[in-house]
Amino acid sequence: MKNIAIISPNQNAYSETFIKAHKNLLKGNIHFLYGGTIPTHSDKFGCLYMYYQKNNIKNKILKLLPVFIHNRLIKKYSNSDYLKYYLKKEKINIILAEYGVLGAENLDVIKELNIKLIVHFHGYDASVKKILEKYKEKYKQMFDYAKYVIVVSNIMKNNLENLSCPPEKIVLNTCGPNNKFFNVESKFSNKQFIAIGRFVDKKAPYYLILAFQIIVKKYSDAKLIIAGDGLLLNSCENLIKHYKLENNVYLPGVILPEKYMEYLENSLAFVQHSITADNGDMEGTPVAVLEASAAGLPVISTKHAGIPDVIIDGETGLLIEEHDVEGMAKNMIKLLNNPNLAKKLGDAGRKRIKENFTMDKHISTIQKLIDSK
Repeated sequence: MKNIAIISPNQNAYSETFIKAHKNLLKGNIHFLYGGTIPTHSDKFGCLYMYYQKNNIKNKILKLLPVFIHNRLIKKYSNSDYLKYYLKKEKINIILAEYGVLGAENLDVIKELNIKLIVHFHGYDASVKKILEKYKEKYKQMFDYAKYVIVVSNIMKNNLENLSCPPEKIVLNTCGPNNKFFNVESKFSNKQFIAIGRFVDKKAPYYLILAFQIIVKKYSDAKLIIAGDGLLLNSCENLIKHYKLENNVYLPGVILPEKYMEYLENSLAFVQHSITADNGDMEGTPVAVLEASAAGLPVISTKHAGIPDVIIDGETGLLIEEHDVEGMAKNMIKLLNNPNLAKKLGDAGRKRIKENFTMDKHISTIQKLIDSK
């Protein structure tokens, strides 16, 4: 059985459902390492520094010496040293780096131990201008060493090729929704729209609110739910107050998947106005979009990043250009006027996701890369 280390900056970020899926569904002896760009913790053994202190024989011997001698002989170790010790001690032979930045930051240790490296890009790591400039040379070295580089959208594939990643190493593998979303039965009986995600620039939640203040002029009883949290939350709350939309727009905060499915079941469509932020930050392919489509809901969104890869305009959803608030409102009104169209688009979306973008397919692709020589 292969010893696999998944390295991630976070332990339980609520928006990173794809990383949780990798951790829980991939086969092998999985070690999940987290705690920043250079991991500091293991889900099996806790803090890597304490792991080193407990297991390193040389360190145990030094501790027996008088303090003044111990302090002279002890070496000052870094987080990279503790990571290297852990990887070597646990005989890790494959690393799945979640985000290109982690692959780049830990490349020297990985190369020194001659560990097979698979890098999984997700979004900001392939688009934010400062990141691409900072890691320009390190990315090139990483691309040269890595066995495979996974991307989640066609535009991300093009971006990495422009950054000198060999095309033959790139594997397009869109994330998949949890299978339980296929069991949702949407009713299409309420004048309600659902959105979920972080309140950050590339999600542009304020555009949904601006679009909805157009909606309520015609449908005063229409509802919009935007779940999640982030830096733009307070700004969105103020916008709701400004337009007096307190009875129409609801911000429930971070919600569990079960609550999200309940909202999907009682909504007319999923909405998301993704844009390219000023710093270059882009989506990968939003998992929430895949989940909503798997649940049989039409997706009203933008022609941004990987969204057009999975949502076909006029067939499984309705897409507009970025920043087109009026277009977003028109598409919502179109479905409010015609719930049967919403169901038709939703049914086609569920079929498309089931045939092309399942979690089983996503995990199977990564597993084959892990198992390959």
